[in-house]
Amino acid sequence: MNALILAGSTGDEKLPEKALIKIKGRYMISYVIDALRSSGKVEKIAVIGDREKLKCIDGIDILIDQGNSIIENVVKGIEPFKNDRRVLILTCDIPMLTKEAVIDFIEQSESLDADLCYPIVKREDNERKFPDAKRTYAKIKEGTFTGGNIFYLNPQIIDACIEAAKQFIAFRKKPWKLGQLLGFKILILFAFGRVTISQLERKVSELFNINAKAVISKYPEIGNDVDKDEDVEMANKYIA
Repeated sequence: MNALILAGSTGDEKLPEKALIKIKGRYMISYVIDALRSSGKVEKIAVIGDREKLKCIDGIDILIDQGNSIIENVVKGIEPFKNDRRVLILTCDIPMLTKEAVIDFIEQSESLDADLCYPIVKREDNERKFPDAKRTYAKIKEGTFTGGNIFYLNPQIIDACIEAAKQFIAFRKKPWKLGQLLGFKILILFAFGRVTISQLERKVSELFNINAKAVISKYPEIGNDVDKDEDVEMANKYIA
């Protein structure tokens, strides 16, 4: 399958031009590209961002000039793969991503035959691997989870989902806001940690008019993004 890496800078980031941050002497985005290539699951890699600044990066098949927002970058970036059955979309700021994490996520997603798959990682798995990582967690019936930074997506659903996607992206690190968007019943269940994965899947599927599934990943590398200076320090610590 093909993959799109989001490497645009919209001015909101605490660390602008994150793709070009050096970790162990290499650009951060290069680690993401390596993980995709070495998985043996990805054919073409498109990157959307500042073309002039990113043209020095090896391993990019298609380089696309960025738009003004995450949503615009997804819409523009997915265009070369609009007729694909499924596409991976991921951010450039997960340098600890491994080929094993990519393979596991793709294989689990393929088995579900969904329009959208999103990885979640148990708190205990994340803290076991990265004890000093600061992540946003949500407690549900099956456990306490954090989200990943990669999507398995049917490109045909993009146009119909733009408005709802804008809200989800705005609230992606605010569990209570997401709960409000998902409705009163889900919000109450969420408040008491009683909402289930299947209930959330059904609600998201209903909101987007798609078949959405969560994928429980045992690879916390899939979600530990680099947003702050201390995250850069952590990446330098854990990348061999």
